Amino acid sequence: MTKPELKQYDTVKYSRIYALGAARGELVVTNDDVAGPIDSSDEWIRQRTGIVTRRRAGADTSLMDMAVAASNEAIKGAGIDPKEIGAVIFSTITHQHATPSAATLLAELVGANPAPAYDISAACAGYCYGIAQADAMVRSGVAKFVLVVGAEKLSDVIDPTDRTISFLLGDGAGAAIVGPSEYAGIGPTVWGSDGSKWEAVGMTSSMLDYRDGKSSWPTIRQEGQTVFRWAVWEMAKVAKQALEAAGIEASDLSALVTHQANIRIIDEMVKQLDLPENVAVARDIVNTGNTSAASVPLAMHELLRTGAVKSGGYALEIGFGAGLAFAAQVVVLP
Repeated sequence: MTKPELKQYDTVKYSRIYALGAARGELVVTNDDVAGPIDSSDEWIRQRTGIVTRRRAGADTSLMDMAVAASNEAIKGAGIDPKEIGAVIFSTITHQHATPSAATLLAELVGANPAPAYDISAACAGYCYGIAQADAMVRSGVAKFVLVVGAEKLSDVIDPTDRTISFLLGDGAGAAIVGPSEYAGIGPTVWGSDGSKWEAVGMTSSMLDYRDGKSSWPTIRQEGQTVFRWAVWEMAKVAKQALEAAGIEASDLSALVTHQANIRIIDEMVKQLDLPENVAVARDIVNTGNTSAASVPLAMHELLRTGAVKSGGYALEIGFGAGLAFAAQVVVLP
């Protein structure tokens, strides 16, 4: 008896980002608003980080509210029916439930049920992780369209007196629709992790310690110099590898969209990549702050919204953060 062959999905050669969506916290928080508790000043914060304001969500605005708003904009921009979405990938570190996932509720709220849906916990690299997975899903035929979301309400896990990271953080959501393409719209992803620096960015305690009365509410903190040195020296190498994997030069780029961690990290990466002056560099951190998993899509969305870049050009996007985790890929601007 001949062994039957298993059927496979119909594959496509390429994928691309069809559209982006964005939502920011409705509150504009100035440096003066956050300087007091950390015994700092507007001048010090600007010099050290480049931040002038950060956007935070009010008490009545949830993580899911922002994720739904960004997703709906991306779905509308892509011109698809939500029922065509074959998977929902939600990157966040501020979903307040260990289970069920934020993604399954998001799929319900945007009308994508019964699409498979799951969360990614890769912090500031999470959106780029999601794009890598969506690219693979589309090209393998597992899903025609994939909704990728990076969203955070970091104000829920801020200690206003923490000098290491609290004053950097903002709230927001960015979303993308990835689907089939006639041309290569997403280049190979260069990604990985460095668990030797696992404690460089993280929480002050575990939820179990909080439950047992051994700690106060867990908040986010970082070893600033460790993260800064790693980001400056190691991530420029990853960015160069992503360019090489995509088969292009830095001079071919229309935009550089890094995780919005610190303006000095961004400026140093520009130098190390020797970017021409005509390449637009996302500096969304100045007015939005560091929004972790949301920062890359928010920054790209802003470049497109303001006309700083046009659809069709190449953008190098790179996320890096807690874990330490990182991912980079060249994409065609939607």
